[in-house]
Parts: sequence; C-alpha cells; structure tokens
Amino acid sequence: MFSVILFKLLAIMGVVVIGYVVGRKGWLGHNDPARVLGYAAFYIFVPALLFRTTSRIEFATLPWGTLAAFFVPVVALMLSVYAWQRHRGGLPVAAPSVRAITATFGNTVQLGIPMAVAMFGEAGLSIHVTIVSLHALTLLTVLTALVEMDLARERARLGAADAHVGRMLMDTARKTIIHPVVLPILAGLAWNALGAPTPAVVDEMLLQLGQAVVPMCLVLIGLSLAQYGLKAAAKGAVTLSLLKLVLLPAVVLVVGHWIFGLNGLPLSVVVMAAALPVGNNALIFAQRYEVQEGESTAAIALSTFAFALTAPAWLWVVSHLP
Repeated sequence: MFSVILFKLLAIMGVVVIGYVVGRKGWLGHNDPARVLGYAAFYIFVPALLFRTTSRIEFATLPWGTLAAFFVPVVALMLSVYAWQRHRGGLPVAAPSVRAITATFGNTVQLGIPMAVAMFGEAGLSIHVTIVSLHALTLLTVLTALVEMDLARERARLGAADAHVGRMLMDTARKTIIHPVVLPILAGLAWNALGAPTPAVVDEMLLQLGQAVVPMCLVLIGLSLAQYGLKAAAKGAVTLSLLKLVLLPAVVLVVGHWIFGLNGLPLSVVVMAAALPVGNNALIFAQRYEVQEGESTAAIALSTFAFALTAPAWLWVVSHLP
C-alpha cells in the first residue's frame, strides 16, 4: 500500500515540477500567469468541486470526532506559537500572529485536495473537505481576532481614537464567510441539509469543472514557486517549516490515535492534512498586516519542496501503526 501511495505522491510532485519549469521558462507569458490561473482555480473550479462534494456528505455520519482530533491539536499549537512569539518581544505587533498562521495553516486546497483524491479516493476526500470546511473559518478567525486585539491595544497605547475591535472583527467575519473556498462549502452543506437532489445537468457541470482542480492546482503550485522562489528570511522559514511539517503532524498523530482512538483512513487523512506544507493564506495574512512577507513566502516555498520528503515518511508512519 505504501509503495502505491508513494508512487502517486511522486506523480503529484512531477506535475508540480512541470508547472515550475513552465513558470521559469515563461511559456505562459510574463503577465503574472500564476495569478490568472489562481483566480480561475479559486473562483471557478475549486468552488465547483467543494460544492459538489459537501452537498453529498451525509450529515448523520459527519466525523465530529475526526474533526476534533485534527483541530484540537492544530489550534493548541497555533496558540502556543503565538504566545511564544509574543513572549519573545522585539517583533512588530502583528508578527506573532503571522508566524503562528505560517506554522499551522496548511495548503489544504491547492495541494491537499489533489493529494486526498489521489491517495485516498472519494472517501478520503469527504473527510478532507470536512476539514477544509472549518479550516479557514477556525484558524483565520481566531488569529484575526488575536492580531486585531493586539493592534487595537497598540493604537490605544499610542492614543488613537479608532481602536474599536468589534467593528473590525465583524468585518473580518464577513470577509471570511464571503470567500471562494468557504462560501461554496457552506452553500453545499446548506443544499445538503435541504435534502433536494442536484439537477442532473448541474451535477454534470459541477463534475466537469471539479475534474480540472487536480491538474490546475498542481501546476499553479509550480508556477508560484517559480515566481517567488526561496527568498530572504531563510532561518525563520526553516523553523516555521519544521513546525509545520514535523511537529504539527506528530502532535495530531499522538492526539488522534492515542486520545481520540483514530485508526485507518480517518487517521491517515488527518495526519496528512496536518503534514501539508504552508498554505498561501499565510502570505495573504502577512500581506494584509504588512509584516513578515518575505519569511512567509520563503516558508511556503521551502515547505512545499520539503513535503516531497516528509510526506512519504508520515505515510509510512501511519501505515505501520499497531
């Protein structure tokens, strides 16, 4: 089984390399093709796949224990990194939150969805999408609340008059829900709750669009790596990548297997979801607060390359548990 999964992982990384070469050669032009392809993926193809998948999930069998086995250790580590960075001092106000999200927010859509489809099939994808459905909402909401409170305290310390946390948090919550990843998941769950069948033509259209997600997102990762590369702040990027690729999946494995009692496919999916490289939302978060952009970019690139080595190791570990 492990050799088959490793073969599929090598095939996934091969497509990423193709995207990287295409980006380096400029065969798609030099007018930011990664951004154009990213918009197409996030606004057309990924929403179609997520809506179709979530609209078919059985609510009665929703794996709440599996979700808890993932999110309890992830949120705990995220808050630990945030507290550690705040305790260090000497950093920009938003830096602890940016480093916390970089150490814990995985590439659950661009790389996670293709990986789940290729390695675990539709059963694994259903579990993975339930994680995705709460991933951004949970991590981004918690960290946005923390960083906005930090900024509000800083503005109050400096005598600013607009330090109203409530309005900022409401606006952040609205922007989190009206999102090309979160919104189709919520819409799919709502359609599922209604119990209405999806019209055959609509379902076929969603199927055709969803089938483009795997190759498009893998090529997009390669294009992004070609565009950003491994830039400055390498030391911080290495530390954050180790936290994301090694410590986080280890904690999820221990909590999931020995506390929540997970085995087999559910355990494999949550551990591999935790073992994913740093997601692009970490860079978006850093850009929003104009801090640690170079470090987040380097961590995304470095962890994506290193994932080719750490993923087989974690797959071997979960496949050899007693």
